[in-house]
Amino acid sequence: MTEDNQGALFVGESTRAPKRKPRERAPRKQAAPKSAPARLAAIVKSARDIMRTDEGLNGDLDRLPQLAWLLFLRCLDAKEDEREVLEGEAFTPAIKPEYRWKKWAADPRGRTGQELINFVNTELLPYLANLEKEIDEDDRAGFDPRLVISAVFKDLTNRMRNGALLREVIDQVHKVDFTQQEDVHTMAALYEGILREMRDAAGDSGEFYTPRPLNRFMVQQLFLELGESILDPACGTGGFLVEALAELAPKALDNKQIDQLHANLRGIEKKSLPFLLCNMNLLLHDIPQPHVLRANALVQMRKEIGAVNKVDVILTNPPFGGEEEKSVSDAFDVGFQSRETAWLFLYAIIDKLKRGGRCGIVLPNGVLFGNDNVATKIKEKLLAECNLHTVVRLQQGVFAPYTDIPANLLFFEKGVATTETWYYELPLPEGRRGYTKSKPLAFDEFEECQRWWGGVERVGRVETSQAWCVSVEDLKERGYNLDLTNPHGADDLANHDPVELVADLIKTEHQILGLLEELQAELVSDR
Repeated sequence: MTEDNQGALFVGESTRAPKRKPRERAPRKQAAPKSAPARLAAIVKSARDIMRTDEGLNGDLDRLPQLAWLLFLRCLDAKEDEREVLEGEAFTPAIKPEYRWKKWAADPRGRTGQELINFVNTELLPYLANLEKEIDEDDRAGFDPRLVISAVFKDLTNRMRNGALLREVIDQVHKVDFTQQEDVHTMAALYEGILREMRDAAGDSGEFYTPRPLNRFMVQQLFLELGESILDPACGTGGFLVEALAELAPKALDNKQIDQLHANLRGIEKKSLPFLLCNMNLLLHDIPQPHVLRANALVQMRKEIGAVNKVDVILTNPPFGGEEEKSVSDAFDVGFQSRETAWLFLYAIIDKLKRGGRCGIVLPNGVLFGNDNVATKIKEKLLAECNLHTVVRLQQGVFAPYTDIPANLLFFEKGVATTETWYYELPLPEGRRGYTKSKPLAFDEFEECQRWWGGVERVGRVETSQAWCVSVEDLKERGYNLDLTNPHGADDLANHDPVELVADLIKTEHQILGLLEELQAELVSDR
């Protein structure tokens, strides 16, 4: 028997190969669901990628605020829903239904193209900017969320020109679910990154924000308590307020304490972009109605000098080297009028504190040294009305790369005159010659200072290579010059950074020049 064909044993048998049993396919692996951080990071990235193709947006200083106000409206809508559930029939929406996010933005098949651009530019944003006009005069004394919304959108514009791209960005933003705590907390963390990018972008235009480790250290060293009113009159993006919230929130045991804590966290901000970012930051940290006022804090604090408006705690980093208009200076008492922003802030803060109130403030070396008549009188007022108990001297470059201005942290209490002031010089980490954008100040660098501090009562402080004490009599003899160098510092000039040596020489020359000018003025007046 022969095989006529491969696979055929007999004549007449089919030459087709026998059927094989079908191979069972392995079940397709389902893609693992993305975690909340990964999902939200992808949403933000997609939105930013879309915005990069719009010709109306130039760089992150345009794109990030655009994303921020859209997130603000999305988040606000969710907070309004939560408020409606809590308040029931007593609920009054802050925004008319036709301008709520759920009405004009939620439907991906809704407005797009030029129709969307026209609606946003000519209806939505003007309505939001003028929302405060809907508030009755009788209601303006209390807090109204419409005031915040109106202030957020007062100088805000939509910079996107392509309505189709704007629709795509809105659809991405709508994917963030602000009714889910996981999304809110994750978005808050992502927003911190956006704020850092805003800081980096704004650094080129002369604006910079307080490093997070400084916020945290200052908050912790003021030993905050529930029930205290806490104000940042130059709140920027809200760093101090968020840190204060993080410090106090674990102590709030019920809704009444939580609501009171939120109401006690107050801010004032002059510029529109930081004001928007601050409110968004606080919304993301579960403060449904941020108590942040958009105003010139110097003018506002001078208006509110009555006892009822005083606060328990002030945490702030006022603008360095700013100059105020004459009208602002004129609002201050005769003899204390200055165009220097930092001086005016220090004076206004002293008056704003309750008796027993506490302050932590960031000030540059120039303010500590300042020896003109107004500067001296304000420092004299500080030492007479407050206990300036601690000055933490920071190394040059803490605010690098935005400014190399050396800064200090001043801590004082209102109501008791200063008898002595402790100085603590924060050293650079071993092997470092300064701070950079890639190697910034870290919170653990404050660990030794916190151990030395002595708790709430500042008990057991001793002089060390980093710490020394100066009597108020010595400060007065120095003409109220608070810019004191560490007496325990190394005397070997060969070990000093040449840049620092030159800076010290220039500072000394300025001091000498100031003394000579004072001597010259005295000689002329004696003639």
